[in-house]
Amino acid sequence: MSNNVSPPPVWRMPGMPALLLMTGFGFSGFSALMPTAPLWTLEGGAGAGGSGLVNGVLMLFTVLAQPFVPWALRRFGWAPVLATGMVLLGLPPLLFALSPELAPVLALSAVRGLGFGVLTVAGSTAVAELVEPGRRGKAIGAYGLAIAVPQLALLPLAPWVALNIGFWPVFILGALPLLSVPPALRLAKHLHALPEAPAPATDVPVTRRRFLPLARPMALLLAVTLAGGAFITFTPQMSSDAGATTAGLLLLTATAALARWRFGHLADRFGAHAFILPLVVLTVIGLGLGAWAVADEESTAVVLLLVSMAIVGVSYGGLQNLTLVEAFTAVHRRDYGIASAAWNVGFDTGTGLGSVLVGALAAGWSFSAALIACAVFSLLTLPLAARRQVRPSGPAD
Repeated sequence: MSNNVSPPPVWRMPGMPALLLMTGFGFSGFSALMPTAPLWTLEGGAGAGGSGLVNGVLMLFTVLAQPFVPWALRRFGWAPVLATGMVLLGLPPLLFALSPELAPVLALSAVRGLGFGVLTVAGSTAVAELVEPGRRGKAIGAYGLAIAVPQLALLPLAPWVALNIGFWPVFILGALPLLSVPPALRLAKHLHALPEAPAPATDVPVTRRRFLPLARPMALLLAVTLAGGAFITFTPQMSSDAGATTAGLLLLTATAALARWRFGHLADRFGAHAFILPLVVLTVIGLGLGAWAVADEESTAVVLLLVSMAIVGVSYGGLQNLTLVEAFTAVHRRDYGIASAAWNVGFDTGTGLGSVLVGALAAGWSFSAALIACAVFSLLTLPLAARRQVRPSGPAD
């Protein structure tokens, strides 16, 4: 009689339920305010230029915080850092109601950015610590669903609630990260109980040599998040059909969520490398079709636009999963925190560039030309996509 027992699903492994709860609540608050915090500043008379600064400041402080999160986890421990991050992300939304003036909203957005930096880096580091490498793709897929489902629900819903019911319900949704504190503390207990002290950074100096293996997955991630950020930010302006805009954004977020989940299973079975090159090609095709769809500014080719956004959604979600798997593959365990920080910086930088660069190109030429430029950028990463990720050699120290 066999004593072999099948392992539990990754989302039921010790520490994973707490991680998924923390992530779900954290990203719910983030997603609710992403489109509505800029709208709130319009109530204070900020204008379009000022309102555009809100998410820029949020992402700036996120990227500034992310490289320091591994050090903070090492210095102070998981519990204090996670709890502090959730409070920094969840408390400011309750204070937004005090004033729609631009200055206080920007200050509160900067604080939220610090908390979001903690959530993103610590969350993806925890996935690598909790689940063995052979099942890590599935775990990253489950973690990706905890991120994507709140975005799918709240990115389109929150602005409607704000404009038709009021901003207070959205501010309360924005405070949901405060509910992440108890699961964050449970997650910290699991991480501290792991053998060999799961510190995501060590006292070994952080050198260029330790970052170099992460350049390939970061470049691939940067290109696809540039494409995703372009569509997420500018579809309402690119499309002449409001229904196509809503349907396209839903398609993009839904296919991205599904791809981020399913490609984790495929990566565990066949390896991440097998899918990276086809997904980069898919990104180029999707952007090309999108450029064609919006070439006539007065009459969008609706079906073509929807197909292009669905295609980009698949590559956007799939490459998020696969590049994170490859980032953890590229480093020793002691550098999981560095890999997580680098991946998140790449993601948020690509998203920000997708907004800034596409906007600038569209102002000078057209949205069609801007999407073609994004496609060329993705095309340039094909040689990187064709290479296999090199595993670290030698001792971890």
